[in-house]
Amino acid sequence: MIPHRLSVPQLFKGIALFTPGGDVVYSIDPDKQSRWHLHLCAALQEILDLPEPPHFLVPCYTATIDHWLDPRTQQIQTFAEAYPAVIRHQALLNTIFNLNQTIEWQVAPRHEGTCDRLVIATYRPSFPQLWADNDLIVRLDPSKVGAQYSSTTYDLEEKSMNIPGYVLRLFVTGHNVNTERILQNLHHLLERSLVFPYSLKVIDVLTHPEQAEINQVSATPTLVKVWPHPIRRIVGKLDDVDKLLHILGVKQK
Repeated sequence: MIPHRLSVPQLFKGIALFTPGGDVVYSIDPDKQSRWHLHLCAALQEILDLPEPPHFLVPCYTATIDHWLDPRTQQIQTFAEAYPAVIRHQALLNTIFNLNQTIEWQVAPRHEGTCDRLVIATYRPSFPQLWADNDLIVRLDPSKVGAQYSSTTYDLEEKSMNIPGYVLRLFVTGHNVNTERILQNLHHLLERSLVFPYSLKVIDVLTHPEQAEINQVSATPTLVKVWPHPIRRIVGKLDDVDKLLHILGVKQK
């Protein structure tokens, strides 16, 4: 999924917190405050109606990015790190943090006694919402913590009928250079062409074959317009701008 109307400052520190089900909340902080883990946990509690903040997800389900200025060279440097449980979301992370596809994400080192999947799984009965796929990506505004979330996508079944916008799903095979290229090109097209907000969720059929079956996807890449109805899809090369705009119901100027 991609949040619409992405705005990223030149220098910032960013952090993303994922759920086991694939939802994500993240913050882009130009003031480069040191930690936003607690705020993101609180946001998940509020959004998913959890009994308490899911602090047990930290650090195992986090990714961080730092855009900083090297005082010696006056060049902008980038450090990107993700834990093993979420490193597969590199394409999404590159998009929400507005990074180019040449950025190399480092795998955060494991620490003894942390990120034990069996231990984390013990929380599932009390926090079942975290293991569900809610089609959610939320950007937390650092200047309005506890008051407002921005660039929020939504649960299709509960909210799409009340919100003007598009719900799209892109089915791919693996997260590779070709996936990055398709995602970036599609993102730029949607930003230029759509008036209403949209969410775009990227689904790897190798990781989630059941999603491909549910959505009747037999080849990749496939773009599915889930909302607004009617459901439409385009299979194969996604370079045909006219065809893409047609299935989205966008009239060309």
